[in-house]
Amino acid sequence: MTTVEDTPVGRRLRSIKHIIIVCSGKGGVGKSSVSTQLALSLRASSPTARVGILDVDLTGPSIPRMLGLDGHPVHQSSDGWVPVYADGSEARLACMSVGFLLKRKEDSVVWRGPKKNAMIRQFLSDVRWGDLDYLVIDTPPGTSDEHLSLVEHMAPVHDRISAVIVTTPQAVALLDAMKCLSFTRATALPVLGLIENMSGYVCPCCGEISNIFSTGGGEEMARRENLTFLGSLPVDTELVTLLDAAEAAQSGESAELPEGGSRRSFDLLERYEKTPTAPLFKKMVHKVLEQLTSSGAQR
Repeated sequence: MTTVEDTPVGRRLRSIKHIIIVCSGKGGVGKSSVSTQLALSLRASSPTARVGILDVDLTGPSIPRMLGLDGHPVHQSSDGWVPVYADGSEARLACMSVGFLLKRKEDSVVWRGPKKNAMIRQFLSDVRWGDLDYLVIDTPPGTSDEHLSLVEHMAPVHDRISAVIVTTPQAVALLDAMKCLSFTRATALPVLGLIENMSGYVCPCCGEISNIFSTGGGEEMARRENLTFLGSLPVDTELVTLLDAAEAAQSGESAELPEGGSRRSFDLLERYEKTPTAPLFKKMVHKVLEQLTSSGAQR
């Protein structure tokens, strides 16, 4: 008799220890940049940590650009699609996105729900992730078909899935974050914690902090809903420049190297550690790891 773990998705994901879904109630809160930083910080948390990042924001894939992997092809092997490795032959940071499958990065993805569902199922069942300590999944804003498809397809490994919620401090974003929290509770997803992004702007000249979107709303929501507050992230101009890197993309630094990765992706791994945000995120990852190794994740 076939068990649920014998499904194609179950067989493919059984070698992944922890799956972290990054979600937000609305767009524009910096969810993809948080997903990228989470993957980078988890990789840096141990010299042997192996991390994957899956971009299921099908209509707005931005992870390849942020990791300096724009334009890289996806290779097919006898065992499925081979993810693109941001760190080349070291192979400790794997990435997969619909952005790799577009002929031009400017092309729009105009798909109805069933085709999105099929694409997500293919990502989960056909990508050759191998043994991973962590798989970070960047989702679209809100709670839509993509989120339901993820939870349904990953039912065989539901006990390994948890979520991180991203919000900004203002009231509208917090209201939508509550809807996201409601989704995790309806689908029995443990929540590792909440991150308040864009919490203040640090002037690069004088260091003065201006709370352009107010502050403290995320922490108050976490307290009220009995969630772990992972921390606040200010607007970091160095990080914005690093993840955007338009000039690097234009100068060909995103071109694939023979050993995998690109000059920009290797540069990103080194330069991220020097940004003001990196030590803040390191503390957040420490809390995430504590949650993953304990029974403290809230359902």
